Formats: sequence, C-alpha cells, structure tokens
Amino acid sequence: MSTVSRHRSTWLTAVLMLLALMALPVLAREHAPITKQLQALIEAQPQVGDLLTQSIAAAAKVNPDRVTNPVQTLPEYYAFIDEETKLIPQQIVANPPSMIRDQILQNICYFYFLVDQPLDALKDKGLFDNTIQYAEPFSAWLRDFTNSWGRFLDTEPSWTQATYQQFLADPSFGLMNNWYESPARWTTFNQFFARYLRAPSVRPIAAPDDPAVVTAPADSVPQGVWPIDAQSRIQVEGGLQVKLSRFFSIPTLLGPDSAYADAFAGGVLTHTFLNVNDYHRYHFAVGGTVKELNQVRQNVALEVTWNPATRRYDPVDSTGWQFSQSRGVVIVDTGDHGLVALIPMGMAVVSSVKFEPGVTVGSTHQKGEMLGNFLFGGSDFVMVFQPQAGFVLTAQKDPADPNAYAHLLMGDAYGKLAGAKTEHKRRSTR
Repeated sequence: MSTVSRHRSTWLTAVLMLLALMALPVLAREHAPITKQLQALIEAQPQVGDLLTQSIAAAAKVNPDRVTNPVQTLPEYYAFIDEETKLIPQQIVANPPSMIRDQILQNICYFYFLVDQPLDALKDKGLFDNTIQYAEPFSAWLRDFTNSWGRFLDTEPSWTQATYQQFLADPSFGLMNNWYESPARWTTFNQFFARYLRAPSVRPIAAPDDPAVVTAPADSVPQGVWPIDAQSRIQVEGGLQVKLSRFFSIPTLLGPDSAYADAFAGGVLTHTFLNVNDYHRYHFAVGGTVKELNQVRQNVALEVTWNPATRRYDPVDSTGWQFSQSRGVVIVDTGDHGLVALIPMGMAVVSSVKFEPGVTVGSTHQKGEMLGNFLFGGSDFVMVFQPQAGFVLTAQKDPADPNAYAHLLMGDAYGKLAGAKTEHKRRSTR
C-alpha cells in the first residue's frame, strides 16, 4: 500500500470515528460547557452565528467530501466541539506508526480549516486576515476553547498506557533515543508533551564558550531571515496590500508595554517552526541578562490549506502570522552583540507559553539554559537581532528539499553574530 493510500486509510478511520460520535441526535444531546458558551454567544450576537455558518459553508465548497470534511452545518459544529474538548491527541492506531504525528496535525488543522475561510463580511476590518478566527468575539471564544481543552489535557484521563505505546512506536518522537526523563513521571498528556530531557548532555550546546554562536532554541526547522527597515518593520508578500507586500511592525510584535519597541530598527528577524513531535521546551539561544519579560495575549489561530491531491490539511507558517498570535517576549542584553528578543510563539490549540520560575527581569543566563515550555500545539520561535549583531543564519538546507532548512535539535548551531563588538544603544519608547 502506498504512503498516500495508508494516509487515506488512517484519516478515514479517524473521521469515521468522529462521524459515529456526531451521529447521536444533535438536538437531544447534552452539550459541553464550552459549546454552550458558544451557543449563548450566538444567541446574544446572531451575527457571530451568521459568520460561523458562512465559514463552515465556505469550507464545504473548498472540500465538499464528507469523509474528510464531516462538519458542514452549525449543529454538526456544536457536536464536533463537544468531542474536541475531551479528545486525547491521537488515540487512533495508525499504520504505519509514523502516521501518528500526522494524524495529530490533521486533527488540529481540520479544527482550524473550518474557521480559516475568507469572508467578504470581514474584509477591511483591520484584522490579520478576513477569517472568523481573528474576529472578536469569536476569537475570544477560541481562546476559551483552547483553555478548556488544555484543562482536560492536564488531567489523568488524558493519558493512558495505550496512548504512550503509540508515541513510543513512532520514531519521530524520539522516545526510544534515551533523551527524556522516565515515562513514569507522565500522568497527563501535557506532562508528556512538555517532557524534560534526561540530562543536559543529550542536547549538547554548540560552541558553549563562544557568545557569537547562536544555537537553536528548540527542536525545530528554521524558516529564514527577514530584514527590519528603519521604521522598525519587516516586509513580506501578501496581506494588507502595499504593492503586493504587507508590513509588520516590530513594536507590535514586542507588545504595547515594551520599552524596546524601536531598538531593533535596521536589524533582522528569524523564526523557526516546532512540529507536534518535537521536544517542546525552549532554551536561551544566546547568553545574557533579561531586561524585559512580557506575555502578549492575542489570537490562538492557524492558517490552513486543503490539498485535494494528497487529501490532507496543511498548516501554513507564514511570516507575519506571528504578529497576531499569543506569545511571550524576552529581551536579553548580550553585552557585545546588543539586545536580542527571544519570542516563543504559541500556535493554534492549547499552545500555552510558560517561562521557568528563575527567568525574571535582571536574571542572567548562559546559552542553552532552559527558558520555558509550550503545551499542546505546534509552535514557533521568533528571534530579533539589532543591526550591530550582524546575525547570519548558518543552519544547513534540507538535502531532500533545497528550498527548506534541515531540522535542528535544541543546542545545534543556528546562526552567527558576525558584527563588530561595539557599544550598543538602547532606545526606549517610554
């Protein structure tokens, strides 16, 4: 059987299970509290229900197949949410085992596919994109949904021996590599997902005594480097149109309370993507003293496309998306190489951004020390450098795809600070 055929079989199994659950009489069933919250919102603000109905209908036009897109009415959406709030990520036996992580990603992507459809009614509203997942008050409900599912994933029913065996059988999770703490410590799904390393030695830090070497903050795939202009903006294709480009403001990325909003003009931005199977604790990519520590609460969104050729949903990690997402912001003073912004970026469902207790304003850390962790959900990690740092991405390209970078483990060499060691200036908006 081909890989695509196996994938179709696995996806079909997943969806048939979901359809069986949804086949219960919709009107008679007792809805979950988070579903009732959505129903109450729609009753109080009918336009939210109209937009959600339009989004579901648009999704059905993109993919009308009820096997891979079973939710095509608002009552079916309510039933779908009921099941999502207590879903253990990947409780379906996949064949081969490597399909497990893809099935988790497919579940996440399908959840967002339904609310990532462009709607004319949301054009020119100042949103990141004209889809309902960015529009209040529905986007606020999405945050509540992720918190609801996250609370379930913090409970013991979210983790079973059968689930553990599935992840153990998938080599992409690395549980057989003797990298991690004892599985006996995992009594909830989130404890597994935010698993600790067995010892620092299993992730050696590249050039630990050379502050000019930037290391990968997490197991991830680098996405590239973008210059920051004199107005503290980066420019990418698409979006709010300015000759086919969209400008994203670094002050917006750092959050409204940052004292360093304009400190990175003329520098560069880079970001790196964590998949669901990656080690989800992140570390200091550079050494230095924490000057600022913030949490920016915004969207819990995901861009998704449907690929009819492979019959799968694909996530889109576009540059600029991070500027609208819930995130943490840590400004580190490296000394000779200036300020560096380390920005762990929650992506999609239940992607909490947490910092280690010892990471506080004024604390000093070595490169490779633990910074914090994500909970369930794919994630991204943004780094922003001042111009005098002279940051250069040194990560290697993927031999199988010259247009992509190879996967890195936390601590691998990521980049080089090639700028001259000069006295740096700290500019403040305050």
